[in-house]
Amino acid sequence: MGEGQAEKKWNGKTGGTPFMQVSLMKLYKIVGLRPMYAVLALVVPFYMLFAHKGYIVTYRFFRRRMGYGRMKSFVNVYRNHFVFGQVIIDRFAAYSGMKFKLNMDGYDKFLSYADQPEGFIMLSSHVGNYEMAGYTLVSEKKPFNALVYGGETEMVMGNRQRMLYGNNINLIPVTDDFSHLFKINSALANGEILSIAGDRFFESSKTFECDLLGSPARFVAGPFALAVMREVKILAVFVMKDKWNSYNVHIREIKADASLPSKQRMQMLARNFASELEAVVRKYPTQWFNYYDFWETSDN
Repeated sequence: MGEGQAEKKWNGKTGGTPFMQVSLMKLYKIVGLRPMYAVLALVVPFYMLFAHKGYIVTYRFFRRRMGYGRMKSFVNVYRNHFVFGQVIIDRFAAYSGMKFKLNMDGYDKFLSYADQPEGFIMLSSHVGNYEMAGYTLVSEKKPFNALVYGGETEMVMGNRQRMLYGNNINLIPVTDDFSHLFKINSALANGEILSIAGDRFFESSKTFECDLLGSPARFVAGPFALAVMREVKILAVFVMKDKWNSYNVHIREIKADASLPSKQRMQMLARNFASELEAVVRKYPTQWFNYYDFWETSDN
């Protein structure tokens, strides 16, 4: 297991202009979800053509990581972009009031953690549509604090706030002055829930190397270090697109041997999270939405 620095790979921002985002909500109210999917199916090839960088890294993902042949990889690149478009449309459909069915696997673990006085961390990743979990995985006993990128449009942030209002959920935007770190520590100290992504890192982030789909990949160390230092538990949550109006929610405990030294416990937590992520990606390979070379290291 290695630890190192990583260059900035991703800006964390939802694609599209504010006008386009508002238009998605209005269009959904007029035509509904399925007609929008049909239009999306026709638009995806043009998006693949012009978003060439994302196409290349996704093709390599299917070839190198999933072991698919050329034709199968190409077909799955299309499927990946199509499902990603569906996920974006679903998000704005939810903003407009649509209710999706969520099939829970491991919900008892969430309820057990929520019943305890200690706070805990919910780790997400950029597969499926994790935001949907924020509308269902709520606790009357614990406030839910979601760390989100602070550069989103006012429309996206405003709709998130509206959807989460009344569910005892707070948004903690990532800020340049690092004031979000104080809110993170305060949330866990007060026995609350902290939701944070476990598979994305920014410039100067410390990382752990973990095996993922047969090759070493870097995972941000922060959530695992926080769990060890604060002595709080971790749940990994994956919300995966199933049918046109439903998602499968997989909730998994992430544990480490408490007898190990602190740094080794952090590394074990990272490895175990990577293992759960790999299991989900193998089951839903077209819902891998990291559009950059996730396995790239400074040695390449």
